[in-house]
Amino acid sequence: MVDGLRVSLGRQLSLSRTVHSLPLRCNWQDYTPEERHTIVQAKKIYFPTIFYCHAFYAMGKEIFPSYSSYNLLGNKIRQTSLFSMLGVPHPETRFFFGKDRMDKILSHFSLPFIGKIPEASSLGQGIFLIDSETALKDYLARVRIAYIQKYVPIDRDIRVVVIGKQVVLSYWKIAIATDFRTNVARGGKISFEEVPSEAIGLAKEVASKSGIDHAGFDICISEKGPMVFEANIHFGTEGFEAAGLSYKEVIAHMADSFEI
Repeated sequence: MVDGLRVSLGRQLSLSRTVHSLPLRCNWQDYTPEERHTIVQAKKIYFPTIFYCHAFYAMGKEIFPSYSSYNLLGNKIRQTSLFSMLGVPHPETRFFFGKDRMDKILSHFSLPFIGKIPEASSLGQGIFLIDSETALKDYLARVRIAYIQKYVPIDRDIRVVVIGKQVVLSYWKIAIATDFRTNVARGGKISFEEVPSEAIGLAKEVASKSGIDHAGFDICISEKGPMVFEANIHFGTEGFEAAGLSYKEVIAHMADSFEI
């Protein structure tokens, strides 16, 4: 291992002055012998992606984002289980599987409620407002494990972006009139009006407890206070752009300052 050598896979840290960037190649054998040597000798590896994070972690490498971040990536069941164990405020959520899951769901939740694709869904595409038994049947035909969540009637939620140990950005996401989802990719609007400090504090607390160090936390303000919907490890950069910031410049500065 070379003292202090830090390597990034991909272009996220291409603006960094202190981190050596290499292309992301999905197959290890596609790296040249020199590139493989550089990666193996690195003290820390940034953005190893899901292709290599587990291998590097097993080798004892420092990685960013953290192993916890990658382990929870795109998996709502893992995230919800972790939030429950940590006592994180979260809308009531249960998982159902088996032939009688429809009856179990309707005995536990009152319509309407939310059904989500529990894995590998993003941009609001895997979220369904279920307001009838027909809608529930259609949802159940899509999933092996049903992820059912109490419906929280809101027209906006908060995105809090945590990188390293810092909150680098926070803003409101406001749903358009024709959609219950607040996702910017679904037409949701960004607003920088004052974000409640308790939402920012909750994001920092969850990040610290869970080891997540690169995520956009989606938080709603309910009658009981702030609640976390989920942590998006791969998050869009539209909020940075709306704020006049460059995501790449932000993380390059943090890497060069050894904040990540």
